[in-house]
Amino acid sequence: MGAGHPECAARLDAIEDRLLISGVMDVLQRHDAPKASIYDLELAHSRMHVAAMRGLDLLMQEEIAAGGDGYSQIDTDTLLSPHTWNAALRAAGAVVAATDMVIEGRLDNAFCAVRPPGHHAERDKAMGFCFFNNIAVGAKYALQRRQLERVAVIDFDVHHGNGTEDILAGDARTLMVSFFQSPFFPNSGEQAKGENMCNIPVPAYTKGMDVREIIDMMWVPRLEAFKPQMIFISAGFDAHRDDDMGQLMLSESDYAWITQLIVDIARRHAGGRIVSSLEGGYVMEPLARSVEAHVRVLAGL
Repeated sequence: MGAGHPECAARLDAIEDRLLISGVMDVLQRHDAPKASIYDLELAHSRMHVAAMRGLDLLMQEEIAAGGDGYSQIDTDTLLSPHTWNAALRAAGAVVAATDMVIEGRLDNAFCAVRPPGHHAERDKAMGFCFFNNIAVGAKYALQRRQLERVAVIDFDVHHGNGTEDILAGDARTLMVSFFQSPFFPNSGEQAKGENMCNIPVPAYTKGMDVREIIDMMWVPRLEAFKPQMIFISAGFDAHRDDDMGQLMLSESDYAWITQLIVDIARRHAGGRIVSSLEGGYVMEPLARSVEAHVRVLAGL
């Protein structure tokens, strides 16, 4: 998204380096992300939104051919670059492919290290570094293409997943649980849009142990009653105490604890089926350490 932007390629480099150095990568299967089809994107997004993103990409390619820089401003924080369209297709495609592999038993679970993130992308709107809602596409795909009856989405990014809520609210086949800093961007989530939403706003400087208590009290009863057949995770790590994108106070041990709780619920109700996809996390060292903690639990290490 341009020089100095926090949503940068170095994020994935930091994650890969950490998984390699720690030895975690040695026990993982690695798969390249295929491109999602337009039909898959339209499970979560309107045809007009998908067409608009494609149209902007084509306009940029024409601009580049005429000597322009090939950037298009979506909002004050979000820029479409000449490579965004293909990257966004692969980010959503990773979640779709992971969903297939987990449902078919080819993987126990999956973590998708992808850019751009997705949970702010609404049905008809790109915003907040997000163009297509990767996790919502995967959840809808599991329901409509793979005929699951109930899927849960868990979002622990520091920001409210307004896009996921916009797409899933009112769909009784889904349950979304989240915590997020409030008041904070995108200034939503205080009032849930549907009964299938469990939104938990928390104030700045909330500590990890307090978040754990909230999860035990608020998430767990809803998830246990819902009995999801598959769990999707919007895995944002910008609630880390060393990430200056937000002001929550989580640590790697908190992310490991949350992940273990999700794994245990998935084992009880979903045959262990989990697909996790990267959302936020913008300071390289805490991002990489937190992803390592998350993946270690998913891999049973």
